[in-house]
Amino acid sequence: MINVLEFFRNLPKKACQTCGFEMVEQADCYVNVCDDCNHL
Repeated sequence: MINVLEFFRNLPKKACQTCGFEMVEQADCYVNVCDDCNHL
């Protein structure tokens, strides 16, 4: 069985679903598009 911390470390970086820009994740943030794409 994999260690929980190792599981979370191995998750891919969060990226914008529209343009693919790598987004900085925040604990209370569930958006899937970056600010630039969100204002289109």
